Amino acid sequence: MKKLLTVLFGAFVLTLLGFSGKSGELQASSGEPTGEVSAYLQGAYIGVADAQSKLTAGGFEVVAAFESVKEGTTIVFTCPTLKREAAKPNRANIAAMRLFVDDKEKRISLANPVYFGKAYMQKDYNHATFSAVKAKLEKAFPGLKDSEDKMKFKDLAGFHFTIGMPYYEDTKILGEGSSADLLAKLKAYKGGKDLAFEIKISNDTTLVGYAVGAGTKRFVDKIGRANAGLMPWPIVVSGGKATMLQAEYYIAMNYPLLGMGQFTGIALIPGDIIKDLSKPFK
Repeated sequence: MKKLLTVLFGAFVLTLLGFSGKSGELQASSGEPTGEVSAYLQGAYIGVADAQSKLTAGGFEVVAAFESVKEGTTIVFTCPTLKREAAKPNRANIAAMRLFVDDKEKRISLANPVYFGKAYMQKDYNHATFSAVKAKLEKAFPGLKDSEDKMKFKDLAGFHFTIGMPYYEDTKILGEGSSADLLAKLKAYKGGKDLAFEIKISNDTTLVGYAVGAGTKRFVDKIGRANAGLMPWPIVVSGGKATMLQAEYYIAMNYPLLGMGQFTGIALIPGDIIKDLSKPFK
């Protein structure tokens, strides 16, 4: 009885903290991981040009290189498999994978397709599909190792940082209008200098990477430059709306080891990001 009460109490605490996800969404299918999955695959340092060459040789399309932090570059890349998965309803964010080249700390860090695939594809996740993309990256970059940033695989689809915080589907609408008009506004604002990349997914859906203000993006230095590859911010233009993943979700998903104290230290950042990304649509 004592052991049973301990188990029940532990489950109750996890639910209060918000790490247990939504019921009915976390059942692992055959072949899916049963434990933790790393958010990143890390490797020995190579320069931006060499990293881009390896991606291209490995069958990936390099979309853009973006200075995400001082002495650090995010290489955004995709492939036909990712685009195909992204074409499913409300799944556009998975089209862009990221490789962060850290010239300061001399290391590279790639987004793990299995980790972000499960998070962004939710019930549409297919493990064979995303493990195959991961295998292509491991072939292109031999010697990759799992990062310390990890989360239980079963928790990824229903993740939110804590009680009252947004889930994947709780996106923020930045602007409304035809896809053509919304994209035109993003390109016109400040001469388009903040538009980092575009990935056309269908006739009506485009995934865009956009820069937030210089002051806003300094939060990365506060909580750890190792995961700076989350910048530029993804915006989905589709169905007459431009939407973004809520900052409380997107930051925590990219920083699975983020503590409550660290999050409190950047408490104003989610609001600042919305302000920055709303400006092109005013």
